[in-house]
Amino acid sequence: MNRPNPTGAGERRAKNRRGVTLIEMLVVVTIIALFSALVIPRLLSRGDTARITAARAQLNGFMTALGAYKLDTGLFPTTEQGLTALRMRPQGLNQWQGPYLPQDVPVDPWGRPYLYKYPGEHGDEPDIVSLGADGQPGGEGINADVVSWKSQ
Repeated sequence: MNRPNPTGAGERRAKNRRGVTLIEMLVVVTIIALFSALVIPRLLSRGDTARITAARAQLNGFMTALGAYKLDTGLFPTTEQGLTALRMRPQGLNQWQGPYLPQDVPVDPWGRPYLYKYPGEHGDEPDIVSLGADGQPGGEGINADVVSWKSQ
C-alpha cells in the first residue's frame, strides 16, 4: 500500500500561497483609491441635492399644515407666533384645533431654523425660507435659498 507523503509537494504549494504579496496589496489599495476618487464626489453632490429636496418637502408640509390652521382659525400665524403655532396653541386663539404637525417644528436639512414671515412679501400666504448650505440670503446652487413661494 502506498501512503501519501505528509511533506509532499501539495503541502509545499499550500505554504507558498498562504500570504499576500506587497504587490497584490498595492494593487488593491490603488483600486480602492481610484474608486474613491471617482465615486465619493458624486455621492457628496447627491447629498446636497437630497438636502434641497428634503427642504422642499418640509416647506410643502408646512404649507399644508398652515392651510389647515387657517381653515380652523381664519388666519395664518403671525411672524411673532411663527411655525410653533402649528404645534402649540397661541394665547387667546380658541378656534385652534391642532397640533397641525405630528412632531416639533424641524430645523432645515443644514441644521438651522426656517425663517417664517406673515404677512409675506410674495402673495397672500406666509413666506418660509431655508437659507441653503451657506446660511446666507441669496446664493446659487447648493447655497441658494429654498423658499415657499417658488416650486422647483
